[in-house]
Amino acid sequence: MAGVKRKSAELAKVAGDKKSKKSKSVSEPKSVKAAKKSKKEPEDIVESDTTESEHGFYGYSAKNGDEQDGDVNMESEDEEEGGVSTGIVNEERKKLVLGADGAGNSSSRESHQKQKQLAKDRKAAKPHADDIQRSKKIWERLRRKSHVPKEERDALTKELFEIITGRVKDFVFKHDSVRVIQCALKYSNPAQRKMIAKELKGEFKGLAESRYAKFLVGKILVEGDQETRDMVIAEFYGHVRRMINHPEASWILDDIYRGMATPKQKAMLLREWYGPEFAIFKLAKGEEPTATLSEIFEKTPEKRKPIMEYLHHMINQLIQKKLTGFTMLHDAMLQYFLNTKPGSDEATEFLELLKGDEEGDLLKNLAFTRNGARVACLALAYGTAKDRKNILKVYKKNIEIMAHDNWAHQVLLTALDVVDDTVLTAKSIFPELLATDSGMETQQEKLLELANSKIGRITVLYPIVGRAKWLFPTNDDLAVLDEVHEIRKTTSKKDAEARRKEVVKAYSGALLSIIAADPLALAESSFGCQFITEALLGTEGDKTAAVDAVAAIAGGDPKDPQHLQHSSFATRMFKTLISGGHFDAKTKQVVPVEPPLGFGNKIYAHVREWLVDWATGESSFVVVALAEAQGGFAKSDEVLKKLRKAKKELERAARGEGQPVKKKDVEEGKSEGAAASKKAKGKKDKSPAAAAAAAAEPKGNAGARILLGML
Repeated sequence: MAGVKRKSAELAKVAGDKKSKKSKSVSEPKSVKAAKKSKKEPEDIVESDTTESEHGFYGYSAKNGDEQDGDVNMESEDEEEGGVSTGIVNEERKKLVLGADGAGNSSSRESHQKQKQLAKDRKAAKPHADDIQRSKKIWERLRRKSHVPKEERDALTKELFEIITGRVKDFVFKHDSVRVIQCALKYSNPAQRKMIAKELKGEFKGLAESRYAKFLVGKILVEGDQETRDMVIAEFYGHVRRMINHPEASWILDDIYRGMATPKQKAMLLREWYGPEFAIFKLAKGEEPTATLSEIFEKTPEKRKPIMEYLHHMINQLIQKKLTGFTMLHDAMLQYFLNTKPGSDEATEFLELLKGDEEGDLLKNLAFTRNGARVACLALAYGTAKDRKNILKVYKKNIEIMAHDNWAHQVLLTALDVVDDTVLTAKSIFPELLATDSGMETQQEKLLELANSKIGRITVLYPIVGRAKWLFPTNDDLAVLDEVHEIRKTTSKKDAEARRKEVVKAYSGALLSIIAADPLALAESSFGCQFITEALLGTEGDKTAAVDAVAAIAGGDPKDPQHLQHSSFATRMFKTLISGGHFDAKTKQVVPVEPPLGFGNKIYAHVREWLVDWATGESSFVVVALAEAQGGFAKSDEVLKKLRKAKKELERAARGEGQPVKKKDVEEGKSEGAAASKKAKGKKDKSPAAAAAAAAEPKGNAGARILLGML
């Protein structure tokens, strides 16, 4: 066998040995003798059609120009299309490899051509060979959508359906023809899609387990209607344990569970993790399925032990196989963890299971699904100080990705709330988020990205503003935090407020220095202005540089269209910072921060020259805040004095003469009345009386009117 493989190499070596001093007559190589001998001893013959030669393979050579038509070798045809490699075929292969005389004198190209022809003959002898070949030609044309006119595409699609109708099953289990069905689905109408699905009814489990056909199942579910999805998913009932452990079917099953199954279908699939009886026995007529273990245990408490054991076995089985990315697994883990008693052997064993993954892939994958993140949060809340440290260590290199994820950021919030070692959390989380080890330009890019991200900003602002509702886009975060806060009463020793202040103090310096470097980039967006406001009001330490930098961006001629005076969110930021704190709706007063910011004194130095322009422009309420002497501003009298000299200009602005005033100024000026209150809440009164009142309401600059009243 080895002699045949080395035949060409040894011949080349003998022919090229110019330095040899031996006789020029070349003796017959051992490989040729072995090949001749092999005619008498068939067991030594190499029967592979990919036998290596000096230039590549006897069975296939990629250098030949006519070999690019996509034909597969004979062995793959036997395996994938059901062909049988019999003794006759083996004899043909022997002749192709060794030559007609059995001495191996046939060239590699000749043997390849013969082998290629043999493969074509075998293909032609298979069922539906002509139809499959034609359908593949149609697919080859259709797949280049931009190169095919619509009329031609419609004609080809019609021909393709004429070929496959009634014979879809003959196409789907072959790697080269299943793509034809996928192409047909792509260009089909609803009736044709349903036809394909119905022809495959009863085969979807097998398709999901196929290396190639599993993608067809996904396409049928995506392109099909709800009736089709129900038909496909129903075929997986009773087979979840087998499929979730299958190398191909597991991924398509989890994709369906995560993205397409209804809540009822999810419950039916997840229930099979609880024991064989849930896969075998059907629900009673009218009974709603539930995958919530607590509800199952409430009805049948005697089944708790076998169900928990079976579920733990299923979970452990996938974790040991390193299949930790499944959403279904994460949901099952949450159900198990929620039904263990804190401090019990079950709970301890489960936590050890989480920590047992040395690579940390389990904890990383858990963080990026809804229920998986909750499992990680509970592990942090119930864990010991050492457990929490090890968990944070696993996440260290993924902190930035987690902060921007819909679910993973909850793990970071939990760590900030339960870890007593605030030095550990500050060093683990904020240097990664703010890139404090990099240059200032990189730090500014990171902060800008975080500040303008609806999710990303939560981790940075949460220690500063706490449970402010405007910070959390949904109630999911607050629900998890409520659960964690209840647990930490028994698992954490440090006072919650003391922990928060220590965390804020730990990263305040880095945050303020980045803002001081370039506040204008942040001030160009609504989220950025809000971020600056909360950072200056809520951080600790020396804020002088940051306050000076933010005040400086208000400078310049406000008549410039790009000036921040024309920005409603910048106006709100300046006004709040001048006030020196947030307005409390309950007490109807501003709650100043300590020590005072003194922002009014800083900004006045930059707007003094254009004070009248500010008072009559879109940011007139900034001047109102200065005139009311809020936040410790000491020059309110000077402001009023300047405004008295420009009383006529204020009157024109109040009447709406001159420069157009934005609607937000009008609405802000009406906030003292009931009508303005309704508008602020988004309520519209469409009654004739309301329309008449609105028409009678004064137009113009509301801030200018307030200033006139103060004068």
